[in-house]
Amino acid sequence: MPLIGEKFPQLEVRTTKGKLKLPDDYKGRWFILFSHPADFTPVCTTEFVAFQKRYEEFQKLQCDLIGLSIDQVFAHLKWEEWIKENIGVEIQFPIIADNTGEISARLGMRHKQAGGTQTVRAVFIVDPQGIIRAILYYPMELGRNMDEILRMVKGLQIADRGYAIPANWPNNEIIGDHVIVPPASTVDMIKKRREQEKAGEIECLDWWLCHKKLE
Repeated sequence: MPLIGEKFPQLEVRTTKGKLKLPDDYKGRWFILFSHPADFTPVCTTEFVAFQKRYEEFQKLQCDLIGLSIDQVFAHLKWEEWIKENIGVEIQFPIIADNTGEISARLGMRHKQAGGTQTVRAVFIVDPQGIIRAILYYPMELGRNMDEILRMVKGLQIADRGYAIPANWPNNEIIGDHVIVPPASTVDMIKKRREQEKAGEIECLDWWLCHKKLE
């Protein structure tokens, strides 16, 4: 199965929006591929509505959403129709029909808990270069926190600017909404961090724990 830091595997998939090639069709954009156990199930329905409610926020981050389960495409389409008619939410992102189970098996989405016939709640966050930046797994009985997934995309994009993201950002218990400046690894860098602190460019608890307000 693929790991963090590796290239997302080349896949040709059938979806509710037509055929897609992953990751090539999303080159230059972030995308989130997430699996769910089955269509027409309670927790999965709440998840899809929650993802769609944040669809525009993901789009602002240049990030697309892609669902997946071991269901036929017509089941996906009927489920989307049911969600729109009964909840008033129109699903705008594609859903992969992995009815053979080959894609989910290749991506490590089929776990013992799911009996091998369904997918657990897996999440792959992939960057514009097609590199897997984060992988999450949730058990079947626990719905995902979409705000955390949104936070992860924001945090990873900030990390690409050379910073690290503290726990519970942007509400960290020590530094609030600040981001962490890379710690000094040489004597010269220690000197530079202290000069930056004196100049008011950064704040430090010590030379190895410096932070700043994101510009």
